[in-house]
Amino acid sequence: MIIYGKNIIKETINAKRPIYKIYIDLKMTDTAFLNHLKDHNLTYEMLNKHQLNEKAQTTQHQGVVAEVQDYTYKNLGDYLSTEKIQKFLILDEIHDPHNLGAILRSVEAANFDGVIIGKKHQVLLNGTVAKTSSGALEYVNIFLVNNLHHTILQLQKHAIKVIGTDMKAELVFNEIPQNESFAIILGNEGIGVRPLLKRNCDYLVRIPMGGKINSLNVSVAAAVIMFGLQMK
Repeated sequence: MIIYGKNIIKETINAKRPIYKIYIDLKMTDTAFLNHLKDHNLTYEMLNKHQLNEKAQTTQHQGVVAEVQDYTYKNLGDYLSTEKIQKFLILDEIHDPHNLGAILRSVEAANFDGVIIGKKHQVLLNGTVAKTSSGALEYVNIFLVNNLHHTILQLQKHAIKVIGTDMKAELVFNEIPQNESFAIILGNEGIGVRPLLKRNCDYLVRIPMGGKINSLNVSVAAAVIMFGLQMK
């Protein structure tokens, strides 16, 4: 996987993810960053800006690009046998990598147990997701599943309440009980949570809106819900 940006590469080093190659801008003047690489016995190749743009497929790389080992998705089944209260986020067909990265950043900060995503019609982990997550990618459990509908049923069999989000729901999200495990579903940027998934939820919740706009960006909605629950 290609990643880029100073913060994400520092977190990759800290997380001890195997790094195969590092490319640095010929005009790099950040000696602290270069010394950080040296302190970890990491070598690098100097490239011009055009070459870095080609490697990263973006100009937003801060002069550093790396080839690293692909992220390994976790097995959800390994995390469902615990007796502790668990909190998951389920993402239903999120297409924008910036949204996914921002959500992962909030998930890590809110100390949720992980994010569940489906294999189809869903942006997967890539350099843009890693950059937007500001390193949170290294610390969040991410579960890639074949079928979100089947996964909902699996969670419910393990006494995990599955809660959908819908702007017309009667319940407000802060009414979610904190004394039991739950998984909250957030839908994509265009249509929200798909009807089939909503029908299989234990119940639906909404974010109360006070202005004229009746919806939020999915990454903002995720942050509002997770931190709102944390403050209860």
